[in-house]
Amino acid sequence: MNPKSEKLAWFSAMAVIVVILDQWSKTVVRTSPELHRLTLIDGWLAFNYTTNPGMAMGISFAPTFVISIIAILATIGIVWYTISVMDQAPKGFVICMGLVIGGALGNIADRLYMAVIKGYGSVLEGAVVDFIHFTWIWPAWVPWVGGSPSFPYIFNVADVAISTAIIILLVFSKWLLPADPPKEAAPSEVPVQQTEAITTDTPETETASPDSEKPETTTQAASETDLTPLSGDEAKPTKPA
Repeated sequence: MNPKSEKLAWFSAMAVIVVILDQWSKTVVRTSPELHRLTLIDGWLAFNYTTNPGMAMGISFAPTFVISIIAILATIGIVWYTISVMDQAPKGFVICMGLVIGGALGNIADRLYMAVIKGYGSVLEGAVVDFIHFTWIWPAWVPWVGGSPSFPYIFNVADVAISTAIIILLVFSKWLLPADPPKEAAPSEVPVQQTEAITTDTPETETASPDSEKPETTTQAASETDLTPLSGDEAKPTKPA
């Protein structure tokens, strides 16, 4: 199995495990009236069954079906992003994103079919089942918050998975966040060198033609006559015998 396939397997496995645990726990609590109000650890932890038509922590800024559509689109975007950076992402990042997707799918499942099962309305108008409640209260001597609940929100297994993954990514971001994808090598910019034309003063070669003038010769065909005057008998003419 290559590294990318292994990471994809971890991503899928974590998402499936979270969805199974989340839906199983919600079904058990929803169908068991004795679990609707149950103290697990006195003063610390209890089950308080409730339904939430809005977002996490009871935030509601739009109708339920709009929030459901936003949740679905956000989940698709997270899956796309995780797969796109899987080559550069460490295994820990992929596992955390699997927890996030599993939690998102668990809550979306409530919105898709809980409306029909419980009669809240049509598909996408379902409410998310919440039941985990921290009941610890700030001591009275603590300024500003004394006597108030430490965490007044009720949540579920899906919320636990999402929150845990986000906290881990924030604390260990230096080691878990994916590296930037390698940039495509840009074509090398070779500086244009302006080559100066080298002009050589090479004399043009003239092709000799039949009509062209032949170069004058400087040698004389005959030697110059010695004009030294004769003396005595040498100067008299010789008579014929």
